Amino acid sequence: MGLVKRIIRSRVVQETLGFLVAGYLKFVQRTNRFVTEPADAYGRIEMPVIAAMWHGQHFMIHFAKRPQDRAASLVSRSGDGEFNAIALRHLGVRAIRGSGARGRDIRKKGGAQAMRAMLRALSDGEMVVMTADIPKISRICGQGIVTLAQLSGRPIVPVAVVTSRRIDFDSWDRASIGLPFGRGAMVLGDQIHVPRDADEQTLESLRKTVERELDRVHERAYALVGSRDPGAKPSPVLMGGSRA
Repeated sequence: MGLVKRIIRSRVVQETLGFLVAGYLKFVQRTNRFVTEPADAYGRIEMPVIAAMWHGQHFMIHFAKRPQDRAASLVSRSGDGEFNAIALRHLGVRAIRGSGARGRDIRKKGGAQAMRAMLRALSDGEMVVMTADIPKISRICGQGIVTLAQLSGRPIVPVAVVTSRRIDFDSWDRASIGLPFGRGAMVLGDQIHVPRDADEQTLESLRKTVERELDRVHERAYALVGSRDPGAKPSPVLMGGSRA
């Protein structure tokens, strides 16, 4: 590891950067005029829930957490994950470290341990926030979040948080971070329940439901602030032309 990387990953530097990022995000939240849709979204939710987001939304998703909500978020064990965990702590969100393995050593990635920790959090009344898609495969829902819902008995709630003024990064996950003094939208989808006795066919159907609902709430949130979702999937091309 080079000298610069060692300095950046030092505890003092990461603590400082995490504190500064958290402070900036609080400033963004205070200076944007947010609308929540549906207006009675929180009245419909059966806490604790599993709040689902797409990768790239991790900077903004905590805006949807109310002050009274206890929350934990799944954060990878990488160096970047350490920085994110520190920022989350300053935002009142507890970090659970680990991620899916996607064909690699699940013990090294901490996936099994993280699953147990998330189940304990939900059992203890904490909301769990996690990305539905796995790293490097943007906006394709993985099985992990559906499995968590099945084992815990808690519903999945797809969430999108966007602002009219923002920076959209040219990254694989189309990450976005809000800017101050604009308009914001928080859109919460319908609760998705996963039966404990669901078979493979049912689990696959519900996985696709989570994916569609996350796409829908993102499309709606961007529309509410007068923008187009930069990470939206391309519309399918119809073959054979249109009919009059």
